[in-house]
Amino acid sequence: MLSEPRFRSPDDVPRLLARLRELSARTGPVRLMEICGTHTMAIARSGLKSLLPPEIRLLSGPGCPVCVTPTGAIDAVLALTEDPRIVIASYGDLLRVPGSKRGDSLLYRKALGASVEMVYSPMDALKLARTRPEKEVVFLGVGFETTAPGTAACLLEARAEGLSNFSVLCLLKRTKPALQALIESPDFAVDALLCPGHVAAVTGAAAFDFLPSRYGLPAVIGGFEPADLFYSVLTLCEMLAQKKPACLNEYLRVVRDCGNPAAMAAIDRVFFPSDSLWRGLSLVKQGGYAIRPAFAKWDAASKFGLTDFADIEPAGCRCAQVIRGVASPPECPLFGGRCTPSDPVGPCMVSSEGACAAAYRYRPSEASANPEKKQEEI
Repeated sequence: MLSEPRFRSPDDVPRLLARLRELSARTGPVRLMEICGTHTMAIARSGLKSLLPPEIRLLSGPGCPVCVTPTGAIDAVLALTEDPRIVIASYGDLLRVPGSKRGDSLLYRKALGASVEMVYSPMDALKLARTRPEKEVVFLGVGFETTAPGTAACLLEARAEGLSNFSVLCLLKRTKPALQALIESPDFAVDALLCPGHVAAVTGAAAFDFLPSRYGLPAVIGGFEPADLFYSVLTLCEMLAQKKPACLNEYLRVVRDCGNPAAMAAIDRVFFPSDSLWRGLSLVKQGGYAIRPAFAKWDAASKFGLTDFADIEPAGCRCAQVIRGVASPPECPLFGGRCTPSDPVGPCMVSSEGACAAAYRYRPSEASANPEKKQEEI
């Protein structure tokens, strides 16, 4: 079922849809959670949910790094913009995330004259520090294990060059501890997990073996094309029907069991696991990365005394519940009214990987109610 030569075949779709209906009749209602923001957006864009039997419900989990960054971290960065010597360098999505005060974001501060620059990689931020030696450039290191190697590489280069006007605010998160915290939370009610292909490409497929072995949860490491998503859902339902949980790798063309040893070595050289505050999950033990003491000169948290971030949800916002899969985006009272992509209240409506942004952008329409048309995409 997971063999690569067949994964794109449209001829198989009607038969496999019939198989999915058979499985759902056997399993009854099931809740499947994707824990990758790219999966969340790909599922919404492909219209996959409109193809599935009503017994199968897809939920979004804590897979968007911008969404799980606590409000207090945003507030701390906003405070840094008040220093005219400092330039904040960040990926684009984070620029629009509001802090504890609605509308107050890095993009807003930039409009007021603060030095805020959008970059596409940590190396862009490093280049900015080279070209502006009179400024202190602070790069906001957001992401999971996927982006951690690039952030590590820029810190290694900054130390090698002795670039004293550059630092990183490490907001990197670790996937496994967060999943453990999520699963062990009292309101967790998910039957199987679609695991992130991008993270697994770095950590290796074996990093998710704990899901069936420790928690009895079926898991599939999936790719991002419509056919990847469809086969992943089908495989999860097969395991649920057979009551044989395992961790299977659908994304064979990218992910290996051992992952990327060079990338993991770079992470270990620069960072160490540290307790970390997640929006929606509170303080997760070993849930993030901290910069090793050998790189303290380039650690913005040490350099500017940034510690003890708070996690304050805006009034009425249900991002924390959406991140845990407890609520769907439309169940938030602010969704589509007070909270829209052009005027977001919470980060789930901001990020290009946010569950609320995906639900808003790909709201049901007449076309999505036609499963026959959607089969062509699969």
